[in-house]
Amino acid sequence: MHWGRRMLAAWPAKEGTHAMALVTPTEPVPLEDLGRVHFVGIGGAGMSGIARIMLARGVEVSGSDTTADSAAVAELAALGARVHVGHAAGQLGAADTLVVSSAIRADNPELVEANSRDLRVIHRAAALASLMVGRRVIAVTGTHGKTSTTSMITTVLLETGAEPAYAIGGVLAATGIGAADGGGVDFVAEADESDGSFLMYAPDVAVVTNVESDHLDNYGTEAAYRASFTAFLGRIKPGGVLVTCADDPGTRDLAGQARAQGLRVVSYGESADADYRVARVAADGMETSLVINAEPRRPAGDSNPGPFGRIDLDLHLRVPGHHYALNAAAAFAAAVELGIGPERVAAALATYRGAARRLEPKGEAGGVRVLDTYAHHPTELAADLRAARAITAGRGKIIAVFQPHLFSRTRIFAAEFGAALGLADEAVVLDVYAAREDPEPGVTGRLVADAVPGGAARYVPDFAQVPKVVATLARPGDLVLTMGAGDITKMGPLVLDEIAASGVTRP
Repeated sequence: MHWGRRMLAAWPAKEGTHAMALVTPTEPVPLEDLGRVHFVGIGGAGMSGIARIMLARGVEVSGSDTTADSAAVAELAALGARVHVGHAAGQLGAADTLVVSSAIRADNPELVEANSRDLRVIHRAAALASLMVGRRVIAVTGTHGKTSTTSMITTVLLETGAEPAYAIGGVLAATGIGAADGGGVDFVAEADESDGSFLMYAPDVAVVTNVESDHLDNYGTEAAYRASFTAFLGRIKPGGVLVTCADDPGTRDLAGQARAQGLRVVSYGESADADYRVARVAADGMETSLVINAEPRRPAGDSNPGPFGRIDLDLHLRVPGHHYALNAAAAFAAAVELGIGPERVAAALATYRGAARRLEPKGEAGGVRVLDTYAHHPTELAADLRAARAITAGRGKIIAVFQPHLFSRTRIFAAEFGAALGLADEAVVLDVYAAREDPEPGVTGRLVADAVPGGAARYVPDFAQVPKVVATLARPGDLVLTMGAGDITKMGPLVLDEIAASGVTRP
């Protein structure tokens, strides 16, 4: 393949492979030097957010996407972007810069045209880095919990009047969008580690929630994946701080490496040696409470006021699950390190209403509730299913409806997925959502269904048949949890309609 000589940092999916190529960090291009910017796949969660912020800053934006009915595409068009349906070389117009993600293949006609015209081609993360120039950057990464933790930090800054810019890999319930510009000094960003693109950012505050084996289709080995987090330490600005979970073996190891490099490290969690200690986590339906304790400390980078006194605060969250309590602790620690008073942080977190696809309620029919979650890794499935058990408090069955994401991930983690789904009372497994990958012989959702203990899973490869299957399983008081990173998010309303039509009232 050919890249234009002005190419800075774009690594689309390699020809003849399933994996995305890994991103190599470069210094960001000042926003004013990007000129007119064209996005390939402008409707994606990450791309649309960057485009939205660029439009707010006066950049001329255009882009293409495969669907016309996307809400994100419609919003961008209303904000002034020139958006095309489908991909064609002529759609670049007078663009100076092309933005791609790692999922864009080398034969995409717009990418081919940009190369032939020797345009600047940059990765999505490099475009986001350009927006961060001159801001205090809070970057949140980790194998799990990035979106929720980023959303919680953003909520705290919004509620306390900091007017942050933010870019989240999901939709914040309070604002209805996943990205926005702001007049304040702070820029909060979810930093994606899946393709190494988090190495584009230079954070003042870096939050790493956990480090566990994932994205081996890209990294090849767990050691290489973990090494990318070590590299991320080198991106933290001088005088910055690393916030890590004291409970997670991966982040404990990372914290040790950071301290050896002379970085300032702050930890949170239920471990006795955590700087921000979490205790008494309790679930009550769709809400969670916890206590946070911390010793006196001085706000990061602030030498004028005295240190905050001892922290001993109750936190109340309007989201369910033990894992969200830890995400809240991460957000709490980061916000206090930014210099926000602990009581104000706790009050702001109490207003947090969640993010789309993070145990998001989709409705109720016939006494059956349906929630939707983006969980697509065995650890995430297990965490959300435990949260679902706490929501029902033993008064109904948990029915997990899981769509595996990526053939490679399904092959690598089939046994672990099966074990996690064993936490449900019933499991329905769909076929694999391919996303950017080509099929692998013998790799289907059946691998996962067969791995569920006790034969408690049904393999239903036909998407259209799933609502009927779920309706036959559901009874009043049950909770249905649709799970996965693909189009399974469309399943909730279909299940609700089927349950309503079938008149589920059986005891």
